[in-house]
Amino acid sequence: MPGREISQKVAIGVVYVGALFMTIMDTTIVNVALPTLGRDFHVRSTGVDTVVIGFLVSLAVSIPASGWLGDRFGPKRVLLTSIVIFTCASALCGQASSLGELTLFRVVQGVGGGLMTPVGMTMLWRAFPPAERIRASAVLLVPTAFAPALGPVLGGLFVTDLTWRWVFYVNVPIGIVALGFGLLFLHEQEKEDPGPFDLSGLILSGAGFGLLMYGLSEGPVKGWHTADVITTSVAGAVLLAWLVRVELRRAQPLIALRLFRDRLFTSANGVMFMGAAAFLGVLYMVALFYQYGLGLTALNSGLSTFPEAVGVMIGAQIVTRILYPSFGPRRLMIGGLIGIAAGMGCMTLVGDHTSLWIARALLFEMGISMAHVFVPTQAAAFATITQADMGRASTFFNAQRQLGGAIGVAVLTTVLSGVGAAAATVGHPTTHLSGFHAAFLAAAGFALLGAIVSATVKDEDAASTIVRRRKRDAAAPLPVETEPAQAVV
Repeated sequence: MPGREISQKVAIGVVYVGALFMTIMDTTIVNVALPTLGRDFHVRSTGVDTVVIGFLVSLAVSIPASGWLGDRFGPKRVLLTSIVIFTCASALCGQASSLGELTLFRVVQGVGGGLMTPVGMTMLWRAFPPAERIRASAVLLVPTAFAPALGPVLGGLFVTDLTWRWVFYVNVPIGIVALGFGLLFLHEQEKEDPGPFDLSGLILSGAGFGLLMYGLSEGPVKGWHTADVITTSVAGAVLLAWLVRVELRRAQPLIALRLFRDRLFTSANGVMFMGAAAFLGVLYMVALFYQYGLGLTALNSGLSTFPEAVGVMIGAQIVTRILYPSFGPRRLMIGGLIGIAAGMGCMTLVGDHTSLWIARALLFEMGISMAHVFVPTQAAAFATITQADMGRASTFFNAQRQLGGAIGVAVLTTVLSGVGAAAATVGHPTTHLSGFHAAFLAAAGFALLGAIVSATVKDEDAASTIVRRRKRDAAAPLPVETEPAQAVV
């Protein structure tokens, strides 16, 4: 099998899905354990946030370098090395004896996670030709859908019945299996010439993304008016603006901003940014809504969120097999984002006396709608990207998706805090759902903005990814008699 082309597609898919699953689940599973960590390490709840902030900042800093490293040393080597880093750091997190140690190991974990996702995506898109990427995109939704929903369930079980250390230990067997499979079956892909290392680009992008991510993460907690939040947010934005100026002048920049001359790549990135803001913001907010708004346990909250993952999986099959070959990406993206906005709007009607099955049904509908966004966006985004530019394109795609998710969580949390998640009645805090309902409306706003951006996508640009299936699974490209797709300059 190792010598056959199909085996490489399977090998890359298995390793990448395992790596992506670890990275995505790690965020949601750790959030459940934060109160327990505060008690065990004898620190206030706000002090434990360094465990989350350190990981997110490290992730943001390391992502920009991933494309260059993959092209310079080979994507297989970088991918497997990043899995080793993430897995070992996870084991060390489980062994941590102080909050300082845990935060340090989380930073190391973020380095591995920041390299894993872009490099793995580069290998995947280089292995799958454009006509087959819609199928690969459906596979990628396995970790994207299940990991955020499974994290709170496992986290609740570990914290309740075992110990918080298993929140990190759970990554070890996954990492070992992914690493072993990769060592046995992955082949090194042909290296691309990355050019000289862009040190100024790394410093500006790492510092800019890191500071901005810190500000976005701390703003809802400390308040947007606090000095450190204002300073880091403004400094991050200034550095990123400076980065744009510097990178546009370089022949081989670390962040290839010239890729934005490709209108399909630009539009797809905008859709993914808004989709990530809505999707990750919703998952974060629904978990809080279930636990603090409706009084469910962490375990019941996770189980009640799970219909979203089921909806994504079913929706992915519908999109892949039936809708995308017939309609292309544009109409699916628009319809999916409108469906998410509608689901979020209906969530504002869920209250203390509403059946949980209504909320679960809405999450199932939003999962199906999200599949109509993520599957076509990931398939179409790289349709006109050359093999040589794939590494840098994957880097930017993942960086803006990470930033979009952070902005979504920050905005929704700020709305929740601003309206008020709790009100005092006779000296006792009581549930106040208006804040959650306002946050759901904010998420619907992100989705509607994404639908507007989706309208700029032109199906003819993604013609190479649109195939119409004939009998017995034979496939032929869907003829599109329009102007040719705009080339990357």
